[in-house]
Amino acid sequence: MRKLLTLLLLFPLITFAQTESPKDTLWTTTGTATLNFSQVSLSNWAAGGKSSMSGVMIFNLAANYKKDKLSWDNTFDFRYGFLKEEDVDLRKSDDNIDISSKLGYLAKGNWNYAGLLNFKSQFAAGYNYPDTDNAISKFMAPGYLTLGLGMDYKTDNFSAMLAPVSGKFTFVTDDALSEAGAFGVDPGSKTRSELGATVKFEYKTDIMKNVAFNTKLDLFSNYLDKPGNIDVDWTAKINMKVNDYLSANVVTQLIYDDDIDIIDPDTGEGSPKIQFMEMFGVGLTFKF
Repeated sequence: MRKLLTLLLLFPLITFAQTESPKDTLWTTTGTATLNFSQVSLSNWAAGGKSSMSGVMIFNLAANYKKDKLSWDNTFDFRYGFLKEEDVDLRKSDDNIDISSKLGYLAKGNWNYAGLLNFKSQFAAGYNYPDTDNAISKFMAPGYLTLGLGMDYKTDNFSAMLAPVSGKFTFVTDDALSEAGAFGVDPGSKTRSELGATVKFEYKTDIMKNVAFNTKLDLFSNYLDKPGNIDVDWTAKINMKVNDYLSANVVTQLIYDDDIDIIDPDTGEGSPKIQFMEMFGVGLTFKF
């Protein structure tokens, strides 16, 4: 009787286990969250210097879908950094939003018909320090949206998206920056539209054990206005794993946009220039 009652009680569990739908294996997701932090404290320090602290938060997520000939690759890359020196208010040191989505359908071999959507902006207002009264950038000032159609050559660790039909849209939603004609929009306008070609390269590899390298290069040429002046956005990252939670990170980003004038502090005049950012940090990294 006890055996019968036991079987009756276990029967629903056994049935549920047998009829439970199989785990969805069409999606592959990877992600990391990194916090780099440094701090210096000085008191009666004869050699001189300033007490300071800084931190950078990095969040990367990839969510990829694959079924038969259809693929859908999505990446979410966020960075935000701050710097606090003695007797100086908290300042922003890094700020980046980069979201990319690519839908592909296998054509032949490693080639796919593909459509691309890419969005870039920042989280918080930026200033030309020490002037903190007039923001020189904000969220969606600028914001960039790129849409493209073309072909994508893709392997496990490399992708080259060639989109000869692309639209690039620049948004400057802040009234003051819009009136100033910042980031290439006409003074008073909050949007700028460009028709051109987009090329997007992505590559990742393990340089050696516990040292990973990945890079992204975005190129855009405007067919209707100075097509030879190509917009460039190139990011490279090296992650050196110490153990399951500690890591060292190197991030560089190079930007050139012919529509962005960089003001020369000596002359007060603006012109397009190469922008470069380099960051090195040691901190905590969590994978999920």
